[in-house]
Amino acid sequence: MKLYIDARFSVMGLAFIMICASNNYLIFGQSGDTENFQELLAKANAKTAAKDWIEAAKSWEAVVRINPVESKFWRQSAMAQYSAKDYKSAITSFEKLFELGGDMPSVSLYNIATCYSLLGEKEQALNWLEKAFDTGYPNLERAQTDDNFKAFRDDARYKKIVGLADTDKMARDDGWRFDLALLAREVKRKGYNRVPRKYTYTEVEAEIKRISDAVPKLTDMQISMEMMKLIVKLGDGHSAMQGSRVRPEFCLSVPVKFYLFQEGLFVTAADAKYKDLLGAQVLKYGEHTVDEVMKALDPFVSRDNEMQPKEFAPTLMRFLALANGVGLIPDAKKVSLTIKDAEGKTRTVELSVDATAPEVARVLPANWVSYPQTLALPLPLYLRNLNSTYWYEYLADSKTVYFQYNNVVNDKAESLAAFTERLFKFIGENPVEKLVIDMRWNNGGNTFLNQPLLLALIRNEKINQRGRLFVIIGRKTFSAAQNSATFFDRFTSVIFVGEPSGSSPNFIGEETPFTLPYSKISVNISNLYWASSSPLDFRAWIAPTLYTPPTIEAYKANRDPAMEAILSFRP
Repeated sequence: MKLYIDARFSVMGLAFIMICASNNYLIFGQSGDTENFQELLAKANAKTAAKDWIEAAKSWEAVVRINPVESKFWRQSAMAQYSAKDYKSAITSFEKLFELGGDMPSVSLYNIATCYSLLGEKEQALNWLEKAFDTGYPNLERAQTDDNFKAFRDDARYKKIVGLADTDKMARDDGWRFDLALLAREVKRKGYNRVPRKYTYTEVEAEIKRISDAVPKLTDMQISMEMMKLIVKLGDGHSAMQGSRVRPEFCLSVPVKFYLFQEGLFVTAADAKYKDLLGAQVLKYGEHTVDEVMKALDPFVSRDNEMQPKEFAPTLMRFLALANGVGLIPDAKKVSLTIKDAEGKTRTVELSVDATAPEVARVLPANWVSYPQTLALPLPLYLRNLNSTYWYEYLADSKTVYFQYNNVVNDKAESLAAFTERLFKFIGENPVEKLVIDMRWNNGGNTFLNQPLLLALIRNEKINQRGRLFVIIGRKTFSAAQNSATFFDRFTSVIFVGEPSGSSPNFIGEETPFTLPYSKISVNISNLYWASSSPLDFRAWIAPTLYTPPTIEAYKANRDPAMEAILSFRP
């Protein structure tokens, strides 16, 4: 049995405790002195690390008697009591944690429900579970599958709370209407609403009713499209209908990748069988210009700002069922493209969908080829090692370290913290005059993992100077990567290069997707507000000081204008 602990808080909580212990940052009641409390805290940490839960629970109970105002101590106490199967005591600790706001309120309530369930107190468990959901508990699918509630799996009240239903027995219209009703509930229950949404819940509810009433007259794809447009109207880049490989319309796509440069839309990568299309400009998609296609697909692109349509609309062009659904092309399985190929010849080609690569991101499928790989020129740094989470290279001629930061995650081979330590050790021991952090491909991860890098930058006087620290950003710099860029903007002497970031310094975000039971469509509704910048920061994006938008001219020459601008920059 497992307890739900939000990693964002539990990991930070443990780190905080260790910092407190090492720095004597302690608060006391009347029953102890610094030395005794330090010993007690060290013992509690040691017993927790050893998973000696009975002794850990005793130690943490002593800790919170001395310091009852620190929520992080109550969390550790609750975790130890739960792990020791002392569920009644754990309930008391979780209630205190809820009172102090040490976790997401809904998470504390969910954990209280879990404890009551394990005590066999069904009504109390369901009452607290309902409270957790009413407070916005984010992880619907966890609640549906949590073994801590398996005794209630067939209970009607439990199924209603967690949105479970046997849709296999439903008629088609009833199944879609169940999904729509659940979607409406989740938008209201979970969607972040402490800052104004572009689309109010009253409008959402009316739109859901309109779609639900029209279900008998709509195809499955049309219903999916109506749902996509509805979620986009919520007005943030994380809330989205993510599709699913279970549904046929999201399984098939044309095996080429499009990218929007300053000069237009081009094919930048493809399955090897379409190698002759690499570097070609798309002049027409079916009978429509690229601008017309972008406009038609715009209502289906979730966004924080207007950089995201540049990133995602070309991706949507690969899914012909969607293009067919909006009337751009007559056939959902093939499209005619008018192109000007890399040789400058204008011709028409026909592409058919297949199921080999419905999703293509930074890393290409094994049988695909990128256009730069076909050129008789060395690849620029930003197109090398795209499979790597992060890496760096020293450019001795310019005394520059180039660091490509592709995801805010821990690589299996080396954690981000360990990589940061190795990177700054190199910087300290070598003649380095500039550090370039390339985040143009970085679409996020775990914001909290970025802290060691941020702190290393702040305290490094050698690099943290105007004209020595550069960060390359772009339309794909999003989510945790946006937070990282925002922190660099706030706390360092960074100069940004490239094009505007794909999100705003403060944004509604987070992903805890759930699957609609009938359609099997995966949906995310954002439930957190990231205020990583000042509350008075209303920028749509972080804008580069050195503006170097992607051009096909540079791409075809395997040049990187962003790095060229950095290397020629003089403070």
